[in-house]
Amino acid sequence: MAPDAIQTLVRALESTTTRGEEDAWELLKPLGVSICPYLLTAYSTFKKSQGRVSLVFHAIRYARISEAAFQLGVLALNDRASLVRYRACSLLAYSLRKDALPYLKPLLANSDEKTAQDVEAAIDAIQSKNHHFFIDRGHSGSTHWVVNESDESY
Repeated sequence: MAPDAIQTLVRALESTTTRGEEDAWELLKPLGVSICPYLLTAYSTFKKSQGRVSLVFHAIRYARISEAAFQLGVLALNDRASLVRYRACSLLAYSLRKDALPYLKPLLANSDEKTAQDVEAAIDAIQSKNHHFFIDRGHSGSTHWVVNESDESY
């Protein structure tokens, strides 16, 4: 697929309808990890929070193998929308990269209590080397977060 066509489809992720976003993603998904730089580039141009949520959400599965996906998570940590910040925390938690910690730790004091909790959970997942802990915040072992088929239970 040509870069212009990819950019057009990525812009469609900012659709006001779930169906429009899903249709665009179905065409982009086969590109795999190569879509990540396009998602990162589009982030700063998206005005609607639903579109920014979509960009970060679709990058999560590549957080361990794409620097662009990781950088998107870092960038989205300071988004004005709580749900975008949540997705950013989940992306960084899934990455399990310790170099995310300096970006996360200052947000422990975030005025939005939910964001502070999400940041804490992301830090816990990274430090524990277990992405499941982002979802299973009580470490019960009964909740698993499968992002990619290769994700193991704990």
